[in-house]
Amino acid sequence: MILTTHPQRVSIKRKHEQLVSTFVERIRRGERPALPPTYREFRATVQPTFGCDGAVVVKWCGMWVCIERDGYAHT
Repeated sequence: MILTTHPQRVSIKRKHEQLVSTFVERIRRGERPALPPTYREFRATVQPTFGCDGAVVVKWCGMWVCIERDGYAHT
């Protein structure tokens, strides 16, 4: 696993919770989506960046989300 700052871990956790809530909502609508990854599985997909001052990226909902050292997440 990549070393991350506390604010980055908080943002990663928030993105994982959003995945889980999306899964629950799709179940309520009668869909049969694939199970979302566990938090540890999701955290293991975090990738480093090069030349971005310690930011990391994670694949989320079909796009890459960049999470800055201060926890700010953007696409």
